[in-house]
Amino acid sequence: MTNALPSADLIARFTAIVGAANALTDQADIAPYLVESRGLYKGSAPLVLRPGSVAEVSEILKLASETGVAIVPQGGNTGHVAGQIPRTGADDIVLSLQRLNRIRDIDPVGNVIVADAGCILADIQEAAEAHDRLFPLSLGSEGSCRIGGNLSTNAGGTAVLAYGNMRQLCLGLEVVLPTGEIWDGLRRLKKDNTGYDLRDLFIGAEGTLGIITGAVLKLFPQPRGHQVAFAGLKSVADALALFDKASSLCGPALTGFELMPRLGVEFTARHIPGVRDPMETVHAWYALIDISTSDSAESAERMMQTLLETEVSSGLVENAVVAASEAQRKSLWHMRESMSPAQKPEGGSIKHDVSVPVSSIPAFMAEADAAVMKAIPGARICAFGHMGDGNIHYNISQPVGADKDQFIGRWREMNAIVHGIVLKYNGSISAEHGIGQLKRDELAEVRSPIEIELMQRIKHAFDPAGIMNPGKVLKASS
Repeated sequence: MTNALPSADLIARFTAIVGAANALTDQADIAPYLVESRGLYKGSAPLVLRPGSVAEVSEILKLASETGVAIVPQGGNTGHVAGQIPRTGADDIVLSLQRLNRIRDIDPVGNVIVADAGCILADIQEAAEAHDRLFPLSLGSEGSCRIGGNLSTNAGGTAVLAYGNMRQLCLGLEVVLPTGEIWDGLRRLKKDNTGYDLRDLFIGAEGTLGIITGAVLKLFPQPRGHQVAFAGLKSVADALALFDKASSLCGPALTGFELMPRLGVEFTARHIPGVRDPMETVHAWYALIDISTSDSAESAERMMQTLLETEVSSGLVENAVVAASEAQRKSLWHMRESMSPAQKPEGGSIKHDVSVPVSSIPAFMAEADAAVMKAIPGARICAFGHMGDGNIHYNISQPVGADKDQFIGRWREMNAIVHGIVLKYNGSISAEHGIGQLKRDELAEVRSPIEIELMQRIKHAFDPAGIMNPGKVLKASS
């Protein structure tokens, strides 16, 4: 479907809704909204609107629906699949949610926080902490990503093992539909079986069905005990065995289990200020283990001590260090969260956000490594991620001295290799980053025809005019 190109008169009508100060038309001002952090996609837009209320979002979509103008919702512009970037040459209008940043209510007894979609994730975390509560979503971009984007991509992060992804962390939504109608679903109920769960349609939809403007999010009691350790291991198989031991010993107290290769530790120590290798000995693989307990610091210490002493004695763990302070705990997590940006100074990096069943991780990694190295001898594989939930960021850095552009030009080829192996193990080609533009065409190849048809029906039912974030997630229907 072809969307209308906004005329000068129409741009003036959109501008009147938000005011001239919040309608950007100068291309220098618009530029930051048009490119994503990896630089793979750069769009174009004649206008960026920054509404300051839900009513203004409603008026924008009502006018867009009447005139057939395409709207691209954008939060913190931290997405990795270009779902937030307008199309090139299509004159989409970007709708930024950055001014919808009000925390509406906090109920510590009910363990919920109600917030605008434009709230920055770190601000939600801090607001919860001020009431002795925890909002557990944690991402490397938490200082700039926004709740609406987290919901629209069903973000995961480092604590999915214990708390789930955004779908599990959200009780209710407020959504502006393409027609401008407002659905108030800001319910605070953990049990509500009254009909279809509309909330789950919008979470993960990447702004293709409507614009999330508010959310009811779950909070949790702050842990009283917290321990983080860094363990050196011989292999991915040993890491899986350690995860199994940790799960059995700690149960729900195991809140994080991250897998990292030696290469990733070297990259972060080399390129990220303040990061150093926490061990004097070198190991092929590492596990970052996070234990949080509700009763006391001593219980977390006992759990971690029992786990590590037992598995060092058994030979499963080659060496381990335990953080002795909050600063050291943050330092270990900072190293893990810096693993992706640390690859940038090493040249081109072809990235994959995949998941496989947890028990299949060693076999998947071995097969993928062999296939990638056969295709690109000298490639440097930096595969790391959330081993506890099966989500591996299988990233490939270019061979030393290789031409970056030529290497990046093989992105689709590497996708086909890695994703083919992922599907062999009944995995997913998108674990937590979404589909956006980057994986749109591939989605149609890996999901069954009936699944794609059902998605198209849902899209058409909510957005028959095709104005909501066109060109994302699904191919245009014929």
